[in-house]
Amino acid sequence: MKCKNCKEKFESIRFNMKYCLKDECVRVWVESEKAKTWKKTKAKMKNDLETVQELIKATQIIFNKYIRLRDKGQVCISCQKKPLKENCGHFFNANNHWNVRFSELNCHLQCEHCNTYLSGNLIEYQRNLISKIGIENYNELEAEARKTRKFTKEELKELMQIYKKKIKDLT
Repeated sequence: MKCKNCKEKFESIRFNMKYCLKDECVRVWVESEKAKTWKKTKAKMKNDLETVQELIKATQIIFNKYIRLRDKGQVCISCQKKPLKENCGHFFNANNHWNVRFSELNCHLQCEHCNTYLSGNLIEYQRNLISKIGIENYNELEAEARKTRKFTKEELKELMQIYKKKIKDLT
């Protein structure tokens, strides 16, 4: 077997030995193991220090991407025109209605103009939303929107994984 550091042949005393026992090679091996350990520790620390707000922001980006992919090729839910720039429009505002923030019934493809410049164009959005999802689903969505909710880190991480998988399935 050849040493990973000095490239000289050596007799391995363990089945997974990659370095020979010269001082220089052992030093390189120890440093590489320290670097691997630090990388794992740093990743765990970063994960532990991530706040709920940061996770909500990351989850929202993934969720919005899924909605845009799901509704690709459709018209804007508000103005019924083909959007130049596609947005994920929330009927019930994502910042005020946390319980339906990641609801697929609450979110649909919307053009930049309606979503940003007309603040969602909600009158037309409501009319078209009811015809799209039905009055029963709309009433359930409205009832859910009135409830309050707080997300946990675990819930948000799970939602991220779910929507990453759904995005992968669509592409």
